[in-house]
Amino acid sequence: MAMIEYDEYKQKLTALGPELEKLSAALDLESAKSEAARLEDETAQDGFWNDLERSQQVTQRLKQLQNKVNRQEKLLKTWDDLKTMCEMGQEEDDDSLLPELKSEYDILVEKVEETRMTTLLTGEYDSSNAILSFHPGAGGTEAQDWASMLYRMYTRWAERHDFKYTILNYEDGDEAGIKAATISIEGENAYGLLRSENGVHRLVRVSPFDANARRQTSFAAVEVMPELPDDMEIEIRPEEIEMQACRSSGAGGQHINKTSSAVRIKHLPTGIVVFCQTERSQFQNRDNCMKMLRAKLVELKLQQHAEKVSDIKGVQMKIEWGSQIRSYVFMPYQLVKDTRTSFETGGIDAVMDGDLDGFINAYLTQQATGELKK
Repeated sequence: MAMIEYDEYKQKLTALGPELEKLSAALDLESAKSEAARLEDETAQDGFWNDLERSQQVTQRLKQLQNKVNRQEKLLKTWDDLKTMCEMGQEEDDDSLLPELKSEYDILVEKVEETRMTTLLTGEYDSSNAILSFHPGAGGTEAQDWASMLYRMYTRWAERHDFKYTILNYEDGDEAGIKAATISIEGENAYGLLRSENGVHRLVRVSPFDANARRQTSFAAVEVMPELPDDMEIEIRPEEIEMQACRSSGAGGQHINKTSSAVRIKHLPTGIVVFCQTERSQFQNRDNCMKMLRAKLVELKLQQHAEKVSDIKGVQMKIEWGSQIRSYVFMPYQLVKDTRTSFETGGIDAVMDGDLDGFINAYLTQQATGELKK
């Protein structure tokens, strides 16, 4: 029996070989290695660290290239090691290696799929960090609870990918859930992967807040924007913003109630308003507000192909029936289905724990082939 299983995995690994070759070609590893070597030479030059802005750009780019090369080389080594494990198991007729072989093979396939997704990222800002905002639709506590469930889902997704997330704004709901929240997710290609999640998400379940246990439909919107360095793309003039300091609301103890550390900024040309109260310092909250405002303006620029900030008009997302990008059904059956790609899964618990790569991959693949539903 063991011999048959080893043979099956040997065939699977052989079939995976061409896919790994395609990935290496798509990643253009030779060019990446060449650019990395050139940048390493630059970092060794006298006076390199004198220009702080340039040195930061170079070291960041160098790290990206090295990570790209190292990840693919690790995949190739794992693939080669597993082939060797198959041969050893067959030669010695030793089934003790099978559990490790199966486990490592599943991990390899998952990593290959993750890498394949990155080759589909061709947008100008895809390599950027991401800023996600959560907005409950109408429906009070039910919708606010759904928004908090989505918040948890994306923080779990970030953890699965070893990405760091930071809370920029968090406003508790009246009874449960959240009225609004914004987080930044820091990691290579975070925006490129998460831009597929921008839109309205629909929930169908038996409400835990309904004494009669009736089925409810709720909506919440997820807004995904690229986070950019302060010196890029969008110019925001002082006369274009209106800043207001105010007291933070919600839980937080004496400090949060006694100081006016929360900041609300309005961008006058577009009417965009951003709010942040998570930091104790008014200056930190202002910095986070400006980061959020810049990201919103870049996203609008991408949507409307505007040349100047002055040309951008606000876009409002209707959080209602018929506008959803994805439906999450808990009852009477379990199904998560994307309306744009038709990708679906019955593993709703895994999805709510951040297993979103199937949806992201389907979106990026169909976008690359021009088959994405509008």
